[in-house]
Amino acid sequence: MPPSALQERPVPGLLRQARRELMNSGNLPPDLILPELTRSWMRCWSAGLQPCGRTPGAPHASGAQLARALDVQRELVAHARPVMEFLLDQTRETDSMVVLAGADGMLLHASGDPHFVSRAERVALRPGATWHEQYRGTNAIGTALTDDRALVVHADEHFLERNGFLTCAAAPIHAPDGRLLGALDVSGDYRGYHRHTLGLVRSAARMIEHRLFETRHDLRQWGGVRLRLHAQPEGLGTVTEGLLAVREDGLIVGASATALDLLGLAWQSLQHARLDTVLVEPLDQLLDWCQRSAYIPRVVHTLSGQAVWLRVEAGRSSTFVHRAVAPPAAVAEVADALAAMDTGDAVLQAAIARARKLMGKPIPLLLLGESGVGKEVFARAVHDSGPRKSQPFVAVNCAALPEHLIEAELFGYQGGAFTGARREGAPGRIREAHGGTLFLDEIGDMPPPLQSRLLRVLQDQQVVPLGGGKPVSVDFALVCATHRKLPQEMQAGRFREDLYYRINGLTLQLPALRERSDFDALLARQLRSLVPGHLIMIAPDLLACLRRYAWPGNIRQLANALRTACALLDEQESVIAWQHLPDDLAQALTQAPSTPRDEGEGDAAPVQDLRTVSRQTIARTVSACGGNLSEAARVLGISRNTLYRKLRDQDV
Repeated sequence: MPPSALQERPVPGLLRQARRELMNSGNLPPDLILPELTRSWMRCWSAGLQPCGRTPGAPHASGAQLARALDVQRELVAHARPVMEFLLDQTRETDSMVVLAGADGMLLHASGDPHFVSRAERVALRPGATWHEQYRGTNAIGTALTDDRALVVHADEHFLERNGFLTCAAAPIHAPDGRLLGALDVSGDYRGYHRHTLGLVRSAARMIEHRLFETRHDLRQWGGVRLRLHAQPEGLGTVTEGLLAVREDGLIVGASATALDLLGLAWQSLQHARLDTVLVEPLDQLLDWCQRSAYIPRVVHTLSGQAVWLRVEAGRSSTFVHRAVAPPAAVAEVADALAAMDTGDAVLQAAIARARKLMGKPIPLLLLGESGVGKEVFARAVHDSGPRKSQPFVAVNCAALPEHLIEAELFGYQGGAFTGARREGAPGRIREAHGGTLFLDEIGDMPPPLQSRLLRVLQDQQVVPLGGGKPVSVDFALVCATHRKLPQEMQAGRFREDLYYRINGLTLQLPALRERSDFDALLARQLRSLVPGHLIMIAPDLLACLRRYAWPGNIRQLANALRTACALLDEQESVIAWQHLPDDLAQALTQAPSTPRDEGEGDAAPVQDLRTVSRQTIARTVSACGGNLSEAARVLGISRNTLYRKLRDQDV
């Protein structure tokens, strides 16, 4: 629910006029005051309240009744009190107080500046009193509970004139299952009104909801999984993250307000919405991530296309865990070649998700990206993950073949079609791809005359060999790739416009290595494939330089550099250092400027303090060692006890 606060304060004269109109006619003229305030005042009038004079019959709990209410709401009160103390510290000496109310409007706990508390008690703003709207008129607590939204009620906006000395900001508090538990409020003298108070109260209410969620879905007792969500990876684990609780059948049974905002859900959606109706990635994929590397944030996508960072948590006793590590065959069914490419980069994950939706459909795929980003690897992964995976994958590099041979290579030829042709002829690469996938790499370099022939093949789904012969029907999935900007090539007359629109069913831009956010994970995967069964690490100072490097050759260059470095390791060595690099790369690394991966949006300081560098180095090493602290200590060159102490002191 978006925040709503009677934010544009009505002019006092209009408020007085509205009150007179209401008392004289029992109605409020439209557009005299804000619609939210009009609705609340009309509810109060319908409940029989009068703006002037004392309020008859407003309930007030006895000491015993208040004690019973506190006992019933003990979980809410227990989690709210520390937050209220924090809120009180932020508002101290502002002539105000902090108030907690239950869902029925009864005030459960209050504290604040003694002078203001004394004034507030004159209008029964104290524990035991009920401030529901039907008894106390328009007020922040009662109206926030009625409308289920955060709001401010300031001075004469209160329905009862006797409460006009107050300015109040309140926000509702929900249980993880969406039930309304109560409201948190800051009330003060109207002369001290500040527009930031509402934001402070809303944040405090979310802190309480966060603690209620953590308690209700404690993984030591609860059998489902928790999802931590945030728009940025650094936000995971903070009070600004969103929280979701998901049952084994995929039903969302608990949430925080932040998670609902991220996913476009409402509290009423809980117990009805399933995870697969809000996220592209299936639950089994999330569980697999949880088992393989629970501490690594991953990027998921909402059905609206928004990228969100996520961390998955499952309790030890959870049936999810057993399902996730159940038979290897089950895992193999979920994992495929495209999934194997995913190491956490949001742009690449989005490309994979979109490519999946095309598999098995007669829509050509056009891959764009710099040389070395892995366009052919991506194309082969699409083929190996789709319904044609048992059929041929035929790759043709249009830039590598001589112009006089590429026509025969693609379309085939009859025997004797040209000098040097084989007697029996050749089917050509297009016919070889029948039933499978044809990958045309660097199609932007295809000579113009061949572009016309290729267009005819794509239109007619038939190929005619050089030298004549009957047309042969062909059926293949088409994937093309290029590093060139084809729209510019069309304008220059080097690429046919009609061919461009024929091959451009879906265009995917693969990110350059310097633009990817998953560099460390990609590095680790490359090392595992080069030296299977052995843990190979990168020296911390070298790793920092590798991250900063622009990698003009992209993943191809990285793979070649790591292959050389691993070959230069002595048998007893497990850490790649500067001496293991080719000389040209070592020189380039030392002279390389920073890339966006290291730079902030503003003018960041070029050198971090030693404590920060130490903390980051330890965290990366522990992560790279899969949480094995003994191995991490060995790689760092410190004792295990020293590592334990640093982890404890730095809270890594």
